[in-house]
Amino acid sequence: MQFNPEIYKIKTNNISPKQGRVLIAEPFLQGSYFNRAIIFLANYDETGTVGFILNKEVDYPVTELWDEFPNYKNKFHLGGPVGIDSLYYLHTLGELIPNSQHIIGDLYWGGDFESLKQLVDDGKVKPNQIRLFLGYSGWEPGQLEEELKDNSWLVSDIPQNLVMEPKNNLWLQMVKKVGGKYVVWENFPKNPSFN
Repeated sequence: MQFNPEIYKIKTNNISPKQGRVLIAEPFLQGSYFNRAIIFLANYDETGTVGFILNKEVDYPVTELWDEFPNYKNKFHLGGPVGIDSLYYLHTLGELIPNSQHIIGDLYWGGDFESLKQLVDDGKVKPNQIRLFLGYSGWEPGQLEEELKDNSWLVSDIPQNLVMEPKNNLWLQMVKKVGGKYVVWENFPKNPSFN
């Protein structure tokens, strides 16, 4: 029997994208960046979309790339294929970092980098208050909507604690949260040709 991925495809996106929601990659979306990715949308408006992949951890410490954070011990993540030579961050520090962009609830992104470095150096940042990303995921105006029409992404809400402290297998956890017909994704092999 030949594999037919159409039976597993997203048929409709019942939830629209907006700031503070996530994109869940369908299980057959190939590519090193977006395969089984969960992308948190930090910005979604008429100028385009900016998001950060929550579940692609980088295997080496941030201090190997940036010496600005000698006291930062947490791992950092691959945020996406755009601007991979720059560091981006989500945080819950709000006004402690001037010029931060509010996303939703206690979540912010960006802001004054020197203020962030000082807070980290002074030991005033707890591990669950900041997440560092190498690069980001970005879409021009209308581009994400076209990808949604092509059923590449499933849109969902996400609890704030999972944004700042994602668990192992976040992709599976989010698929289970959405439930319904998407539960079949849970057992879909990473490479169907191995089945």
